[in-house]
Amino acid sequence: MRFRKGSHAIYKTEYHVVWTPRYRRKIFVRGVAQYAFHLIKHLDHLDPDIEVMKLNVQPDHIHMVIVIPPRVSVASVVQFIKTQTASNLKRKFPFLQKVFWGREGIWSRGYCVSTVGLNEKEIFAYVEHQGEEDSGQLKLDL
Repeated sequence: MRFRKGSHAIYKTEYHVVWTPRYRRKIFVRGVAQYAFHLIKHLDHLDPDIEVMKLNVQPDHIHMVIVIPPRVSVASVVQFIKTQTASNLKRKFPFLQKVFWGREGIWSRGYCVSTVGLNEKEIFAYVEHQGEEDSGQLKLDL
């Protein structure tokens, strides 16, 4: 477990993000999948504090675990990644123009996001017993 440090916050904000191509088409054949993997792992102009920790490209969807600092919205990061990858994929693989004929993007509109957090039981126990820990720390012998 690694916390990161920003100018005004210490955070551990990891997100599991999943998104699909339009119509859930199985476009990620061997070469396309490898190129998509490379694109997402090495995106230019992505905030340097954003880190793609894990990535899995399936034939009809993408799973990603990503660290996003609290000052940046998840929606803006996902939109940026989808926009950049769509244009690069369509440029590199012309067959995608035919697969998604009449549509600008290759991605479906939505996505799924969930947080990757600490153990819930540990957090509840920590919050519940925080007062006891604090009161023990305040006892001073003079």
